Amino acid sequence: KAGPIENSLEFAKAKSFEHLAVIGALKSLASDNYVEMVAEEHEAWKLTEEGDKYADQGSPEAQVYNMVGPDGSAKDEIEKLAGTMAKVGLSQCMQSKWLRIDKAQGGKIFREAASIQDTVQDLLRSVRGGQLPHKADLDKLKKRKLVASANYKTFKVSKGAGFSETRTKASADITAEMMQDGSWKTATFKPYNFDALGLDPAAGRLHPLLKVRKEFREIFLEMGFEEMPTSRFVETSFWNFDSLFQPQAHPARDMQDTFFIKDPAQTLKIPQEYMEKVKSTHETGNCATGGPQDPAATPIGSFGHRTPWLISEAEKNLLRTHTTAISAQMLYKLAQEKEFTPKKYFSIDRVFRNETLDATHLAEFHQIEGLVVDKNLTLGDLMGMIQAFFAKLGMNDIRFKPTYNPYTEPSMEIFNWHSGLNKWVEVGNSGMFRPEMLRPMGLAEDVTCIAWGLSLERPTMILYGIDNIRDLFGHKVDLAMIKSNPICRATLTD
Repeated sequence: KAGPIENSLEFAKAKSFEHLAVIGALKSLASDNYVEMVAEEHEAWKLTEEGDKYADQGSPEAQVYNMVGPDGSAKDEIEKLAGTMAKVGLSQCMQSKWLRIDKAQGGKIFREAASIQDTVQDLLRSVRGGQLPHKADLDKLKKRKLVASANYKTFKVSKGAGFSETRTKASADITAEMMQDGSWKTATFKPYNFDALGLDPAAGRLHPLLKVRKEFREIFLEMGFEEMPTSRFVETSFWNFDSLFQPQAHPARDMQDTFFIKDPAQTLKIPQEYMEKVKSTHETGNCATGGPQDPAATPIGSFGHRTPWLISEAEKNLLRTHTTAISAQMLYKLAQEKEFTPKKYFSIDRVFRNETLDATHLAEFHQIEGLVVDKNLTLGDLMGMIQAFFAKLGMNDIRFKPTYNPYTEPSMEIFNWHSGLNKWVEVGNSGMFRPEMLRPMGLAEDVTCIAWGLSLERPTMILYGIDNIRDLFGHKVDLAMIKSNPICRATLTD
């Protein structure tokens, strides 16, 4: 009302108010356009703790000068009296030619100047009083860490477009009462900020694993695959290992690699006739082949593992180490039909292994498995199927490496380049099921099966740039990553 406020700090001092309180009130008024505020920066300096001390007691050089007697003083004596400021004080005195050292008298210190003016103390006191010295003098004080910056901001205040001597609180919305009494016609409303972000809705988020799982599933279905039922985690050693022609002495069947079930420890459900064929194939490589689809009943032509096969090992229950146990059951079921029908199967589900946990391994993870069973399939069919599959995920940089699997021959590991880890990362395993696995089931000699098992976690890590599997799945999962990961990725190809 009395006019603009030129300096909010001076105004606060004149009214005996706290400056911060005045600024808070002004900003509140400015938000409703009652006033306009223009900020002004001011340079200011304050004394450090050391500077404050020297403003009272004098600079180190002045104190050291006064310690030297008219007939001189020994350097050791001065250093003892001056303490920690002796080095600085003596150095400054020598630069200012206030003192001199007589080496002829053993380094004794004498006064060179008859009297001195402690300009450093004067400068410090002027800074304390709010007066800024010349830049050269100020730079010297800053270099000696005797002063510190204390810049501050004030505001110039003038009337705003909505200035009024009385303040009316602006309404946020039109209420029913306003509509009834007509007060909305003269009411003041807060302006809408259409650029403001809304509250983050407290909604669930799709985990990256679920998104990639959905992509994998849709790709399999697009390629004509049929999903296998994988609704149980507990399997028997027979379907998990023995039906796959994996020897009972294989290291993977040890407790160090597999989680065995304590109760019930064994199963009673194994097809007896098929079990006898598997037993014979393991021990000698020969078995009574034949069936609805194999009338010729030609020999397998294998030597087997040449080790005793125990039913007690086959009956052990465990947490499945791969979904290939389900694949074996589906192939056995297919072999019992009267006529052979080519099939393409897939599954995506959880498996369990007694792994050492690190950036790329967990004790439980998700396995993607695909298999194609038909007549006279080759390794080229397998490689082409895998490359076409990964290309649909936008993962074109695929490599194969020969490897050994008990139940596939030939076998290959599948690798993809991980830019986050800056190395090739194994994402799966593949191969052609051995005759020792397929023929005891009852499949004909010319029926072959190509299959591959892939980790769901590792492709997800590559696609989302995650370098530690524990941030993706498990009790250390990064919840912020789940909330902020992209809704979709534009990397898929036809």
